[in-house]
Amino acid sequence: MTTDDVVHDGQHVTLRLGDPPTPVPEPVAALLLNYLQALPSNTPAINENSPWLFPGRRPSQPMDPGTMHDALRKLGVPAEKGRTSAIRQLVLQAPAPVITQALGYHAKSTTRIAAEAGAPWNNYAPGDHSC
Repeated sequence: MTTDDVVHDGQHVTLRLGDPPTPVPEPVAALLLNYLQALPSNTPAINENSPWLFPGRRPSQPMDPGTMHDALRKLGVPAEKGRTSAIRQLVLQAPAPVITQALGYHAKSTTRIAAEAGAPWNNYAPGDHSC
């Protein structure tokens, strides 16, 4: 995500994650706007002109996902629970093998989450079904 993906029209904050943009609820919206104001002073000098919302230390590169994960964990944000919740919602909408392939998750993890969620796709047979 780039800083241009955060849209503030004076009243509402949205993220361009797709079409239409996704509303950001309070208090997260205020935190995001404060972060954007502080971003130039917190960006590493080597990457000061980076367009990324979370700039990395390498020029023109975003923050490494592992670094982001560690920073969130230090703040007490349980990233694993959020990811599992997101996958749970996805496997209720599509077969676990499709989600596994699309997101690059391990098949056993996705299938387990689907079973726990009572996914309607539990009997889906993966593979090519063309005749």
